[in-house]
Amino acid sequence: MRVGLHALGIGDGARPEVIRAVATAAETHGFARLWCGEHVVLVDAPVSRYPYSADGRIAVPADADWLDPLLALSFAAAVTSRIELATGVLLLPEHNPIVVAKQAATLDVLSAGRFSLGVGVGWSAEEFAALGVPFAGRARRTEEYVAAMRTLWAEDPASFEGEFTRFDAIRVNPKPLRGGRLPVVFGGNSDAALRRAVTLADGWYGFNIPAAEVRSRVAVLADECSRYGRGFDELTVAVALSDGTPEHLPGVAAAGITELVVVGTPPPAPDSAATWVAELARTWIRRKE
Repeated sequence: MRVGLHALGIGDGARPEVIRAVATAAETHGFARLWCGEHVVLVDAPVSRYPYSADGRIAVPADADWLDPLLALSFAAAVTSRIELATGVLLLPEHNPIVVAKQAATLDVLSAGRFSLGVGVGWSAEEFAALGVPFAGRARRTEEYVAAMRTLWAEDPASFEGEFTRFDAIRVNPKPLRGGRLPVVFGGNSDAALRRAVTLADGWYGFNIPAAEVRSRVAVLADECSRYGRGFDELTVAVALSDGTPEHLPGVAAAGITELVVVGTPPPAPDSAATWVAELARTWIRRKE
């Protein structure tokens, strides 16, 4: 089981000097992947319930800096050479799939094939309303957009006919570096999210899951693999714990997790941010070893 880091793009983690310090230190100290999430819009008094906390509230203040994850990861890619990169997650139904396919393939090329596109269906009705995208049907829209993007990555020219998007004999380049295929990871903790990971994606990213619930979520994922004829070992299985300590490492690894993602907020000074990453590595990576 490897260890990833979800620490870029928000608050102090949105400052370029901190991104540089965190990314380079994470690569030096053995983190496998850098994750970066997305919200285009936050509101001061949301009605929608945040699904990844007990109180239904997102911990990030509405007025915090929150970078576009594809741009933030492009910056991280430019200052590193080995560590992998992933959106965790990009809210796909809020975007044009042709544009996302282009942006994701571009980042994959610029990072020399280190990028995975983590996607989710979204939870904030207020965010969808502000962007002019229907909140209803967002799961179907997401599933169709993934299929459309896979077509664009693999075919040239490419054609697609769906409920939400359609195009005929268009060319969208560059292509991803891995044979016209870019890894897609589905985020979300619900049974429906786990099913999408199995039927549409190359992996699953569970976020803010209590350590005691990891085994049951992975069991659902394995059941879905059996139901749809998918080998469990074909998927990457990444999880960020809501209450994790290094003592949880053996149990999480035994449950079938392939990547434990450490979530945190770096300090504002670049030197302190690099030291913070080194301390996380001693806690999580060296302890794992």
